[in-house]
Amino acid sequence: MDDDGLLRLWAPHRMVYIAGQSNAGQKQPEGCPFCLAPGLEEPETLVVARGEAVYALLNLYPYNPGHLLVCPYRHVADYTDLTEAETAEVAAFTRTAMRVVRSVSSPHGFNIGMNQGSIAGAGIAAHLHQHVVPRWGGDANFMPVIGQTKILPQLLAETRDLILKAWPAV
Repeated sequence: MDDDGLLRLWAPHRMVYIAGQSNAGQKQPEGCPFCLAPGLEEPETLVVARGEAVYALLNLYPYNPGHLLVCPYRHVADYTDLTEAETAEVAAFTRTAMRVVRSVSSPHGFNIGMNQGSIAGAGIAAHLHQHVVPRWGGDANFMPVIGQTKILPQLLAETRDLILKAWPAV
């Protein structure tokens, strides 16, 4: 216990996020990460499925294991600017993502949503992306609020392997 009376749970891995670095400790490449992601080589890419107009990838800084993002390939910021084909495929990929995550990790529920604009909480506002966040009873506890630390029981590579194996072939 320090002089301020608080216990510390050290989470040095959070410095990657705070410093804007990738998991390998390297600075993020220039450009939109959602435009770059589909072209990354294995095992760098977190892409788990590719469609005609959209793709799904793991969130680099997940709220929970299995936190997926559904993104159009096209660099578009606003939901109302999606084509009909993009809109339909975002919906289809979201449904598939939920089914896949249910099959590999049995969540109790999901948060599904898009943050439109930085004022609404979008971390990358210039490229639309839909969050598919699995939720379990008790997964939101004091750690993120009080400790500013998120405890994740599974590495991204392990989560990706599970989802890749369970995602149906297109």
